[in-house]
Amino acid sequence: MSTASTTTSAYSTISIGTLMPWILSAFVLLVLPMLMGSKGQLTIMSQMSIMVVFALAYNMLLGQGGMLSFGHAVYMGMGSFLCLHVMNASYFGSIPLPVLPLIGGLFGLGIAMVIGSFSTRSAGTIFAMISLGIGELMAACVLIIVVFFGGEEGISGYRDEGLPFYGLEFISHIEVFYLIAFWLFVSAALMFLFSRTPVGRMANAVRDNPERAQFLGYSARWVRFVSFSASGFFCGIAGGLSAILFEIATESDLNVTASGVILLIVFLGGVGFFWGPIIGAVVFILLQTVLGLQTHLWELYVGVIFVGMVMYFPGGLAGIIMSHAVAMSLGKLRLLVRPYLTCVLPAIIGSLGLCGLIEMIFHMREAPTGETEMTLFWTAIDTHHIWAWLVFGGIAAGGLLLARQQTPILKEAWDQANTIDTPTGEPS
Repeated sequence: MSTASTTTSAYSTISIGTLMPWILSAFVLLVLPMLMGSKGQLTIMSQMSIMVVFALAYNMLLGQGGMLSFGHAVYMGMGSFLCLHVMNASYFGSIPLPVLPLIGGLFGLGIAMVIGSFSTRSAGTIFAMISLGIGELMAACVLIIVVFFGGEEGISGYRDEGLPFYGLEFISHIEVFYLIAFWLFVSAALMFLFSRTPVGRMANAVRDNPERAQFLGYSARWVRFVSFSASGFFCGIAGGLSAILFEIATESDLNVTASGVILLIVFLGGVGFFWGPIIGAVVFILLQTVLGLQTHLWELYVGVIFVGMVMYFPGGLAGIIMSHAVAMSLGKLRLLVRPYLTCVLPAIIGSLGLCGLIEMIFHMREAPTGETEMTLFWTAIDTHHIWAWLVFGGIAAGGLLLARQQTPILKEAWDQANTIDTPTGEPS
């Protein structure tokens, strides 16, 4: 009786713990548009949602399968182009718009199966180089196969010409967001379930030790092919959602730059963690939006963040969060609060001072002749005045030096927070 009840209780706990993040996510997707009423905010959230689908699909390839692709935007772009052709077709009026991402997904699946039939024979450098070549090839085809890709101008369409879905014509931004949110939730759930299937688990095994997996009787090539094809399917769904949102597709949607951006997003969020790409996509879109409105050098700052993340935090933002699990389980997370404030806060202030110096240098080089003032951190700054350079230089140097001085204290607190206390008189 006791054993049975314990087993049932444990099963219920696991079930609730597994379902709770999904319930909260669905609640956020339902409520957030009601709080964010403006068209610009809804567009940003829609863009985030599409990028989350794309990032999760890419993580199926890199995080679970260990295959580094430099041309994975091809499958999203191809799905987007096909969906726009469907929008322009005469039969589009008989197709409900919510079905369009599925069409893009099936097309992405087909393209991935064709390319994966030869590219997944091996992983590592060979696969990466093949993916790079495919990305460059498809980008060149945009200018060659004008019938399908539309040349430099791309392909455009109108989503409101489709068949209304229960009275919804998807003209308003909030209707479009809920459509994208629906496909985001469904796609994320399916990708999560795929990671729990035998093929998904074997993808991890093939990633870590393909020789051992083959010794156990599994074909590493077949596992990579299935993972690659499934990733292409969800990339195509993301492409269909992009076609619905932006109503246009160009060469920039499938070139190597777009593939590099998604690689950056996944690494920023955390490779290998299922929810890491979600964090990475949200943070990247926020950085792109906020910094893009404030400075022309936002790509420089994002690049520096990416390099620093790869060098010092290879687990990404999700890895940083999960590294505190031990301290939290020991009830010692409070020991890190003060060291973080005394170390991280000066580092942020010093970094802002350094960014101020970079912005002033850029202003002096690019500003029209005679223009000496610029707005920096909501303050008018005269870049030709020595005091502006002294102030920002002092902030940068002081903040970074103080952070460096506090680093040993933070390290000591970190070791203490992650160490199990032993009773007095007993050896540790």
